[in-house]
Amino acid sequence: MQALSTKYLLLTPVQSTTMQPIIGITTRPYEVQSSEGSSYAHTLQRTYTNEVLRAGGLPILLAPVPDQSIPALLEQIDGLILSGGGDIDPIRYGGCNNDKIYGIDFDRDEFEIGLVRLAKASRIPTLAICRGLQIVNVSLGGTLIEDIPMETGSVDHLITGQKVFDSHQRVDLDPESYVATTVGSSNLMVNSIHHQSVRELAPELRAVGWAQDRVIEAIEHRDENWPLLAVQWHPEYLGDVQDPASQALFKALIAEAEGRSES
Repeated sequence: MQALSTKYLLLTPVQSTTMQPIIGITTRPYEVQSSEGSSYAHTLQRTYTNEVLRAGGLPILLAPVPDQSIPALLEQIDGLILSGGGDIDPIRYGGCNNDKIYGIDFDRDEFEIGLVRLAKASRIPTLAICRGLQIVNVSLGGTLIEDIPMETGSVDHLITGQKVFDSHQRVDLDPESYVATTVGSSNLMVNSIHHQSVRELAPELRAVGWAQDRVIEAIEHRDENWPLLAVQWHPEYLGDVQDPASQALFKALIAEAEGRSES
């Protein structure tokens, strides 16, 4: 299935009678060509910003800042998206390096770990996607499977190309979980684009979604006052092809952020 959204969704802004909440989205370091030649830039795929705009929020991109500046940054946003892409350094969770691990960036790891801990303390509405779920777990004391195929032999979780816009994998959800009540179902068909996953959950988290091979696909915090939606799949792609459950995750984030903004 092809992506259906236009390249520049910003040309058709969401109509709103209230102030739109500001949603900060973490970025990925990526090598690009510029006037200086090859250069690293802070990047983000448009599917993330498309979904925030569709849901009624205003997206801004978050580049890494020093730890002491994170509180001031969080004061400027009403909600947070921890985006996907790239692996977390195994040294952060006592793991083992191997040649399948890619995209490690010290500044991004350091920044996002600080973001998670302060977002939890401030109870900032948060949507964590793929790597985002993993950074939440690592930040709070959990560990990761470094490479699913090497450990289990399964290649069911890693797709690329236009298949990222297809729902190909079933996920079963705890029917009482925040994710299930948000999407209105205890089972979903999702896209699976990851070679790592949760190994040991941080003590303050609980698993609420699983693939058929029992890989953890959704988690939430035990403090119900922190509105955290954390999923291992990529709803920003599926939302781009009008998947209602995926769009519901972004709408829930915006609704929580609106409440925070008004208060």
